[in-house]
Amino acid sequence: METTSRTGPDTTQGVPGARRAVDGYLSADFPWYGLDEAFSGPRWLMQVAAATDGSVEHGSTGHGDEPSYLAELGPEDQRFAVVVTVATRPVRRSPDGTGVLEATSVSSAAWLAGSGLLSRTWPTHMERALRQDWLEQQTSIAWELADHLQGEGWSTLSLPVDGTPTEFRYRESEYGWVLAGAAGDGQHIGAYGRGMSAYGLGFAVVEDIHSYT
Repeated sequence: METTSRTGPDTTQGVPGARRAVDGYLSADFPWYGLDEAFSGPRWLMQVAAATDGSVEHGSTGHGDEPSYLAELGPEDQRFAVVVTVATRPVRRSPDGTGVLEATSVSSAAWLAGSGLLSRTWPTHMERALRQDWLEQQTSIAWELADHLQGEGWSTLSLPVDGTPTEFRYRESEYGWVLAGAAGDGQHIGAYGRGMSAYGLGFAVVEDIHSYT
């Protein structure tokens, strides 16, 4: 997927950052997913990613402690779960017309969730010179795992999506957990977290994205 991120923490042309973030989510042609109403903690927006033609491809909603390396709590103490929604996209021509882009799939959601977890949980004690090498190595591993969802690195976990039991592929690591599956409406759901158990979570369509601001 050739995408560009749209984030909303800043203010541009007089439009508040939170408003800009919501606008990115509202421009999607598919529903967003988050944790269901059983979760009563903080909810926050992250970012959406758009294709070169401007269409939104995927995005994430956050729940719990907003991960930050500047926070009073260290990454190892923060409790959060992030839900990634990936739009259903068929095989299509690349923007430059020289090739094709793969259709989105559950593996797409698993890859985005795996790389998202790494970006939020890299070891803070690691020297800067080693950090990039570590991230590249772990990202490569995450890609391989996402491409082989039936492999030994994954187990099966059944969780409700809009109240319907749904099968997800699930794995744990020292950095947290990752899962991925398909929603009933054809979208793909990925999720990752740390400090919050994936067991017992439920997912649901976000009825009002403004509730995350």
